[in-house]
Amino acid sequence: MSDHYFSPEPIGPDKRREHRFTIRGEVFTVETAGGVFSHDRIDKGTQVLLKYCEDPPEEGLLVDVGCGWGPITLALASASPNATVLAVDVNERARALTAANAARAGLTNVIVADPDEGLALARERGIAAIWSNPPVRIGKPALQQLLLDWFEHLDGYADIVVSKNLGSDSLSSWLGTRGYEVDRIGSSGGFRVLKVSDPRRRAPSA
Repeated sequence: MSDHYFSPEPIGPDKRREHRFTIRGEVFTVETAGGVFSHDRIDKGTQVLLKYCEDPPEEGLLVDVGCGWGPITLALASASPNATVLAVDVNERARALTAANAARAGLTNVIVADPDEGLALARERGIAAIWSNPPVRIGKPALQQLLLDWFEHLDGYADIVVSKNLGSDSLSSWLGTRGYEVDRIGSSGGFRVLKVSDPRRRAPSA
């Protein structure tokens, strides 16, 4: 049986390793483990996303969809200490690592949840911003549905990174057909960073 980073319960051993990474100019000491996405490094796509994202909103609900061991969550939580950061992953080991890494960094504004729990909170509060390196390898239909599930509650914007080779341009076009505004805000190493907003949920001008 194959063991994917998007498996709810990884079958490999939970052997943890310590690393020090610089994330948006801040040094974090973290634990990672096999069976989660990019377990021994910060993924190139995540690096590109963090390079081009503007500072997140100071308040509201900020969401990391597909948090892995937590690099995006750590960036959001440290940048916006007065916001609530929701870290979501289907993988229970990833959730445990993100919770441990946030606690180790002294970040008390992080909630870690599975997708159903996370969507319930998003439905209740609305989402000020999403930063995500989404799990494109789950397949196109599943990825599209995942994004729609989260974007439905998007009051602000979503910054997502997708490889051009894995369909960033077609995803951008498809989101446009679903009523979303999509702008490319950065590109590096074959990755596109897309800013997505929903004009149907935008607050009217005074």
